[in-house]
Amino acid sequence: MAKKTPQIESIGNVLDQSLKRFDLTSRLDEYGVWPIWREIVGPVIARNAQPEKIRNGTLFVKVSSPVWMQELQFMKDMIADKLNHRLKSELVKNIFFMVGRIEETAEDAVAQAPPSDRAEKFAHQIDEEFLQTIEDPEVRAAFQKLVKSYSRRKAKS
Repeated sequence: MAKKTPQIESIGNVLDQSLKRFDLTSRLDEYGVWPIWREIVGPVIARNAQPEKIRNGTLFVKVSSPVWMQELQFMKDMIADKLNHRLKSELVKNIFFMVGRIEETAEDAVAQAPPSDRAEKFAHQIDEEFLQTIEDPEVRAAFQKLVKSYSRRKAKS
């Protein structure tokens, strides 16, 4: 008697079927926000705001302070639109900001070292250079307003 050999399926097909069965594809799509977050919001905002989780279309973002929470509140529709445009889907319907501890990367640690007078002038030049790298005029204008506000507040203290 001849034995029947089981049909061999590719691992890609098995994973695809499993994702469909457990309805995980939509959840995986939502987590596409993390790899593009820094690119969408820019390095300065990314140092002060990080996505925490996404549930039912609401992206929960930790921010470093109430000041950042307030500033980003004005930009949340714009950020959601840019994320959705990049993800090619309406995944982010709302953004909820909460104050929390931001995980610091090595790049961020260098940027937050205490500046000297010379370094402050250089930082101002970097801010101007950074603003020129932001292609979207709305995001650039909003960020420019944030930088000016921060500079005025810093000068008073």
